[in-house]
Parts: sequence; C-alpha cells; structure tokens
Amino acid sequence: MSVQIGKVSPSAEAVGPHRSGFLRTALREHKAAVAGLAVIVFFVVLSVIGPYISPYSATAQTCAVYAPPSAQHWLGCDDGGIDMLSELIQGGRVSLLVGFAATLISMVIGGGFGILSGYFGGWVDTSLMRITDYLLVIPDLVLAMVIAEVWGASLFHVIMVIGILEWTSTARIIRAQVMSIRERVYIKRTRGLGAGNARIIGWHILPQVGPLLVANTVLTVAVAIYLETALAFLGLEDPGVTTWGTILNNAFQRTAISSGAWWAIVPDGFVIAAVIVGCFLLGQAIEDTLNPRLKVAHLSVRRWRLRPLIGRGEDAI
Repeated sequence: MSVQIGKVSPSAEAVGPHRSGFLRTALREHKAAVAGLAVIVFFVVLSVIGPYISPYSATAQTCAVYAPPSAQHWLGCDDGGIDMLSELIQGGRVSLLVGFAATLISMVIGGGFGILSGYFGGWVDTSLMRITDYLLVIPDLVLAMVIAEVWGASLFHVIMVIGILEWTSTARIIRAQVMSIRERVYIKRTRGLGAGNARIIGWHILPQVGPLLVANTVLTVAVAIYLETALAFLGLEDPGVTTWGTILNNAFQRTAISSGAWWAIVPDGFVIAAVIVGCFLLGQAIEDTLNPRLKVAHLSVRRWRLRPLIGRGEDAI
C-alpha cells in the first residue's frame, strides 16, 4: 500500500507547478497576453497615482467651455470647462473600482455555485443549475437597467447589479471542470481515507479550478466595465460621481457632437476600449494556456489546397 501511495503522489504534485505557473506560461507563449497585461497594469497604476499627477481639478472649471486641446490642456475641456485629462484619470479610478468590485462578487457567486453543483451533483446540481439557466437567458443589460431603475441611481447599486448578473457563465464553466476532477483517482482515494467534503473541496478541488477562475475573472472585468459604462451612459448611475460612463453621458446630453468637441468623447471611448481589449487578450491567453485544445477552435486564416490523389503524380487534378 505504501509503495502505491508513493507512486501516486509525485504525479499529483507534478500538476502543481504547471498550474501555479500558468500566468508565466501564458505571458511567455502569447505576446498578446503581455500587451493585455501591460494595458491593465498601466491603467491600474494610473488610477492609483492619479491624484498626485492630475494636472487640474476634476470638478472645478479651469478653462473655457469645450476648449480644444492645447499645450495647457492636452485633451481639451468639457462642457463645464473641466480639464478632460484630469476627468479621465479620476473617472478611471471609479470605473476600475466598479469593475473589480463587481467581478469579485461575481466570481464568489459563480465559483461557489459551480463548485457545489459539480461536486455534489444530484438535487443540488439540479437546483443550482436551474437558477443559473433562468438568469443566463435574460439579457444582462436589460435586467441591469430594470434593477438599477428600481434600486435607484447609486454606485453601490451598480456594483451589486453587475456582480449579481455576471456569474452565470462562470458557474457553468467551473461546474464542468469540477465534475471532471471529482472522478479522478486521487480524489476517490482521498475520500476513501476519510477526508470530508470541505477538506476535499478546499485542498484538492479549489486549487485545480483556481487558474480557470482567474481567467474568467479577467474576462469578467471587461464585461463589468462595459456594463458600468452602459448604465452610466443611460443615466442609471449617480450623476455626482465621475466615471468613464458619466463622462460620455454628459458629453452626449450637452451637445458635444453638434459643437464639434470630439475631444469630449473620443479619448474616453478609447480608454474604455483599451481596457476591455486588454482584459480580453490576457484572459484569452490564460484560457489557451490552461486548455490548449481551445486554440484549434479559434478562427484563423488558412490556405487550403487539394492534395494529389493516391497513386497519382503531383500533376493530378
């Protein structure tokens, strides 16, 4: 018996370094992951040091209404004469905070539902997956608009709405992975040695699905920032808080387009798109690293040609 356990443990331990180094492997094998991580780190660092490097106040008027970009105001000013660069830095802090906070709530709910459903199965699986299916088929933005309107315009409400809505896909992915892990030999032997469900989930299941949960977390951050921007643009967020979404909302409501003030819209849209693309590139690379079979499913441009018939020469048609 001791010999068999000795043979099994190295293989189980060999999985650990591969799983623990998934981010390093993704960055080494995918250049897009490096670009995505660089974009995310840049905006996170910018939001942290923003109050110390912001050239002007994000609430006080410092120039003329819709003043164009200049040496003093690199990105111009908005309808209130507020420096756009300072507004983008301040708005980025709040938008990223909303994105990460809502994603944390979403990952806790989705990861919990997925692990419990996949591990226990039976009526637990049926009950949790029915709840997941009901929320999965409802359009996220429409339901978010309804809930935000009912709860009221508040930053906390927006975080809770996004967190409650964006966990369904994560739950189904984690559930499928857990259903595969629970049937492995070392899980059955651990259970046979008397380990309880809590210990198996905490020491064996969770470390295996952790990297996959991280990949989904990065992708969900992009969705959360998009939903926050959409809700703020539709006027369902606290207008007293400066975010990337409220900047767009103010620009559209106060005739920035008809005034030709493109600088009140384009830079804000660019930074939103940059963060979303960065999260997508990093999350997709992590998924490819964890499951190389996903690479064959990606669409790519390939050249096809007819091979020669068997027994015929290269000139065969």
